[in-house]
Amino acid sequence: MRHLLGWRSFIALAAAVAAIGAAPAAATVTGTTNINPTPPFPFAFPSACIQPDLGTNYRGAEVEPWVAANPAAPGNLVAVWQQDRWSNGGSNGLFGGVSLNGGASWAPTFAAFTHCTGGNAQNGQDYQRATDPWVTFSPNGVGYWMGFSFNSTDGVHEINVARSTNSGSTWSNPITLRKDLSDTILNDKNSMTADPGNANYVYGVWDRLVFPNETAKGQHAERAAGYTGPAWFARTTNGGKSWEPAKLIYDPALDGPGQGRNDQTIGNQIVVLPNGTLVNGFNLIHNDNAHQRQGSKVALIRSIDKGATWETHATVVSTLGSVGVADPTTGAAVRTGDIIPEIGVDRSKARTKGNLYFVWQDAGFNGGATDAIAFSKSSDGGTTWTAPVRISNSGGKPAFTPAISVNDQGTIAVTYYDFRNDSSTAPLDTDVWTVTSTDGGATWREQHLSGPFDMTKAPVARGHFVGDYIGQAVIGNGFHPVWVEANGPQNTTEVYTTTVTAP
Repeated sequence: MRHLLGWRSFIALAAAVAAIGAAPAAATVTGTTNINPTPPFPFAFPSACIQPDLGTNYRGAEVEPWVAANPAAPGNLVAVWQQDRWSNGGSNGLFGGVSLNGGASWAPTFAAFTHCTGGNAQNGQDYQRATDPWVTFSPNGVGYWMGFSFNSTDGVHEINVARSTNSGSTWSNPITLRKDLSDTILNDKNSMTADPGNANYVYGVWDRLVFPNETAKGQHAERAAGYTGPAWFARTTNGGKSWEPAKLIYDPALDGPGQGRNDQTIGNQIVVLPNGTLVNGFNLIHNDNAHQRQGSKVALIRSIDKGATWETHATVVSTLGSVGVADPTTGAAVRTGDIIPEIGVDRSKARTKGNLYFVWQDAGFNGGATDAIAFSKSSDGGTTWTAPVRISNSGGKPAFTPAISVNDQGTIAVTYYDFRNDSSTAPLDTDVWTVTSTDGGATWREQHLSGPFDMTKAPVARGHFVGDYIGQAVIGNGFHPVWVEANGPQNTTEVYTTTVTAP
């Protein structure tokens, strides 16, 4: 799903650019694998499971991947994504792949989030569509797959989670964390994090938009004129056997002046510091300017008791100054992760242990012309942050949708798309890059992963669309990013991965 922000703003950042090198490369790339190479290309769900509906369904379109590594079984990876994307929200179902050999080969996997993957009235998953897939592993090897299932026709929807005890090969029926029956409420942009220090604890978080009435909601929830949008949270304390009732953990209406109307969070994501503190990073959006607060901010709140209580005042890291992304030649919209900051944590034994990192899209490095990838770090648990620096090297053309992770040696890797190789004629050439840093973000080296592919062959969902996020997992010293490319017929896309080994 998506946010309600109808405007863009940027801040003129200092001309801060991290030291970025092109050669020698800081990492090696081993192969590129299509995770779901099901012939005949492309894979799509059987038409019998798809409900007649308004909108355009892009059969064979795979978008918005996430990936997790199993710490109890080296080489075990699970990637998940939306399968058969719709133009007006969600997909026919959530699908995935499981690897037991470090990503060299993959087998299909799925959970019953919708009709197309086994959902029905009997198992409580009688839904038409699903979106926002997320996967995580506990230190004992139990997997958790979070999703958002919904009907586009009646407004019924829920945030839910499935569980796996066999490396992600099969999954339980999803358990409901929060269900709503009204289309004046939108639970959105969920994520889930298993506590790496305690297998009993797993944390889910999302934003919850509440519209005052049907008139305010208008024709579409994502274009409403009046709403509130706090962050909500649910956790298990017994390894997924049961889940505590979902609860509100941060409300912009209670943080600072004003009453929070039209304010929200989005992109909530939790990481766990080595000392056990939970850090929830998100985009804090103020949509009116009654108190001179209008704009998007990269922000966070913390919990020192495993989510039982949270800070009520958000720490603001930086203004989030994205201007969005478009085809440089035609001006056609490209939908990206422009409002979704990504947070990473260093849990290694290196001298950088305990560092927190944020990456996001920002146009403040070039006067608001195009988005680049911004980076900031904290060495004191998230209290203070460095000034943002640009870590992408796209030659003034848009760079977008970053993913960040940190390996066992403290090396940071950030993977993203950009248009640096695009010309003024079709196609819209799009490449995938990784930049790595071995010194806590002071210097960076880049490595080309894949491309170019033609972004205009991707499905259209308020712009050419490969997802609001991509994922990246870590096994030991190696990084395993997952991303989407449009290499087949029009409006079809596939999920790819590779192994990036840092020195």
